[in-house]
Amino acid sequence: MTKNNLTLSNTLQHWLMYPVWMLGLAITMMIGLAAGIAVLVKGLSLTGLTDNIPWGLWIALDLSSIAISAGAFSLSAAVYILGIKSLRPIARVAVFVGLIGYSMALLALLLDIGRPDRFWHSIVYWNTHSVLWEVTMCITLYFSVLIVEFAPLIGEAAWMQKLSPRLASLMAKLHHAAPLLAVAGLGLSLLHQSSLGAMFGIIKARPIWFKPDMSILFILSAVAAGQAITVFACMMVGKLRGRTLVDRSLIDGVARFIGFTVLGYLYLRFWDFLSMNYTNMPGRGESLSLLTSGMLQWNFWIGEIILGAAIPAGLLLWARTRNEDRFVMLATALIVMGVVIYRWDTNLSGLIMTIAYTDALTPTLVTYTPTWIEWATTLGVVAYGLMAFTLGVKYLPVFTSGHHEDEVENIHELTPSTVTV
Repeated sequence: MTKNNLTLSNTLQHWLMYPVWMLGLAITMMIGLAAGIAVLVKGLSLTGLTDNIPWGLWIALDLSSIAISAGAFSLSAAVYILGIKSLRPIARVAVFVGLIGYSMALLALLLDIGRPDRFWHSIVYWNTHSVLWEVTMCITLYFSVLIVEFAPLIGEAAWMQKLSPRLASLMAKLHHAAPLLAVAGLGLSLLHQSSLGAMFGIIKARPIWFKPDMSILFILSAVAAGQAITVFACMMVGKLRGRTLVDRSLIDGVARFIGFTVLGYLYLRFWDFLSMNYTNMPGRGESLSLLTSGMLQWNFWIGEIILGAAIPAGLLLWARTRNEDRFVMLATALIVMGVVIYRWDTNLSGLIMTIAYTDALTPTLVTYTPTWIEWATTLGVVAYGLMAFTLGVKYLPVFTSGHHEDEVENIHELTPSTVTV
């Protein structure tokens, strides 16, 4: 087959696959929307959630969506605070992915709280003694920062410039605030990621959560997953378009950093596992056994440790495999999968092993099975995220830069510009 025929074949294949892909996502979203409306009308009785299991599949979705959004703050900080300007193209993608991830998390939370009409209570009625209140404020403020960071991409879009040139110009000028937004985003996102870990770590009634390293584990896993999904998205879109969208040396540098981050996360995960074996807190050993030899052992050893951390870390740190696109894409996909499983295991292992404080601190195993309503709404939110990314890549200059030559004129005043990846 000649080169021209091959190009024509790929074009026709893409033309046929795109509507099928979008139709599938639209149908999944509609089913999820119908299930979500049913929950809002009939309440959480349609779910598998109980007094013992108040956080289920939706919270796992929320925690995972927040994790994959972490590439936005880490890569933006590298560009605008550390002065690594070469990372600017991939940082734009990270901000876009981060915005979608946070919007997915908000949708999951709206379902989980049971009364979404009262979502504004935590914003109006402050409870500064609550970690959950801090989490709410961080997600609200950082989501606002991401919207402002994302606005220049809309302003640069050709359709926006035709629709409203003045508004497009105004939105495009917001890129001048990028360094300030990067500083604010770094602080808010770090607070949010660590507060999520702290929210689990201070709950003494759940022994496997009650430990000081939860915040660090949440931050490390989020940085790894956020940058991994950004690299995967860049390479996947490039493969579908048949051309390189981000410089390969840039991908190589970020992939290497991800490998070291995963290695640090893996070390801390093992340290966390070993340290819990030396404590005699009621219920902790029983909860830990769920991960190592019980119902969650396949998730822990295979999903989290081997496939989700050890193998991808090796692929990204070995130069020979890191230089091949297929191995980088495989490794980054496995890292995202591993972090999603970690967030699910963390949530579930602490909930299904309860402590009866009225009965000599006896650990009791309870069960949780998500209902089809929970699965339908969860898949609907995921479909929304995929559709948002697909439409954004198609209609917004996510992989191009139009007005960024003068974004950080005074970056040298903040930090040295000689930092390299």
